Amino acid sequence: MRTVLRRPDFRLLFGGLVASMTAESILLLALAIWVKELTGSSGLAGATIFAIIAPMTLAPLVGWVVDRYPRKPLFVAANLVTAALLTPLFAVGDRTDLWLIYLVAIFYGLSYITLSAALSGLLRHLVPAELLADANGVLQTVRQGLRLLGPLAGAALYTAVGGGLLAGVAIVGFVAAAVLVGLLRVTESPRSRPGCSRCDRPAGAAGCGCCPRGCPRPFGPARRPRRPLRWSAELGAGLRYLADEPALRRALLGYGLGSLVMGFSESLIFAYVDHGLRRDAAFVGVLVTVQGVGGLAGGLVSSGVIRRVGEVGALAVGVALFGSAALTLAYPNLWLGCAALLLAGVSLPLTMVGLHTLIQRRTPAPLIGRVAAGAEAVISGPRAISIGGGALLVGIVDYRVLFVAVGLVTLLASGYLWGGRRLSRSAQPAPNGPAPVRRRSPTGAP
Repeated sequence: MRTVLRRPDFRLLFGGLVASMTAESILLLALAIWVKELTGSSGLAGATIFAIIAPMTLAPLVGWVVDRYPRKPLFVAANLVTAALLTPLFAVGDRTDLWLIYLVAIFYGLSYITLSAALSGLLRHLVPAELLADANGVLQTVRQGLRLLGPLAGAALYTAVGGGLLAGVAIVGFVAAAVLVGLLRVTESPRSRPGCSRCDRPAGAAGCGCCPRGCPRPFGPARRPRRPLRWSAELGAGLRYLADEPALRRALLGYGLGSLVMGFSESLIFAYVDHGLRRDAAFVGVLVTVQGVGGLAGGLVSSGVIRRVGEVGALAVGVALFGSAALTLAYPNLWLGCAALLLAGVSLPLTMVGLHTLIQRRTPAPLIGRVAAGAEAVISGPRAISIGGGALLVGIVDYRVLFVAVGLVTLLASGYLWGGRRLSRSAQPAPNGPAPVRRRSPTGAP
């Protein structure tokens, strides 16, 4: 990790992301607590997270937009728009304004997809392939480490002054991120050159490596413009690539299976605190902070795990740890709960670093926005269903039974992922990778 942090361009991007992640860690849990306090319903509190996840079904459209514009200006604009979208929270006063919280959550979900897809492209330009796992590990370490203070600070601020100040803090964080990333020096090549209809690689390359059976439309002469694809074909290019690439296909099928039940925990954690531990909703912030301790450890070891078992193997380990945590939470005990949340914390960066690094290494640069957004859709679709289902089931089924179901299904998904771990151990960087390490302003061809 020290190697990647020595790069001045990555340090500037890192500073901007820390600002936005700090705002995010303070705000998101507070929104769910806010809804819980306004309504007294654990299901409606969990539905706040559902409102954030549900817009990710539009990920292919968002990814198509991201791939049509330079990543840095788009990333800056998305942060500024996100800050503006939080302003309706200042108008929330009582339960009748609950729709404003859900509206903000929906728009925040859209902005999250945009920022995530643009970030994947930026990292491909700034960081060489051999350091991508370290870069993602650093970012996930900070993201999970913020759980140590962010949720408690958010819960404390909400209790003291309400949600309005929280919205103000988040707005400042996203604006700061836009300013810092705006200072970044990145030169992106034009996107108008002809290329493969599936991976969009530039004409003149030796061949297309993205399709197992060869490129459906070979490269044409550089002097002849490529015939524009239909918008529907462009939107689906990311999903087609995910289906064709064996390691990505295995990763998304296995992780998607786990996501069918993993989202239950968004509502179950409130029931666990309320009915199991007999504490108020704000205590969820304490448990999420404990989870942040595990997340900090998981972020620190994630790049090492990837080097040993590959990206798909790291996904398998992360999903298995989550399943073990769910089974432990089926028995309500404070100390066992803390141990379970530690395991769940370790699992999150392992899965995220594994998946993001796999996408960045195995995807051609011009397609990375659509592939990253398509992966979000494939994972978040089942997760959105499970969050919605969990919000309904938590009121009619004992939360302990649901935790057992989550644990069994995720352990099954982990076994499927572990069986494909060798698919990513020999992964080679995708075409059009980032510039060499020593260049201050990489110009990786998109």
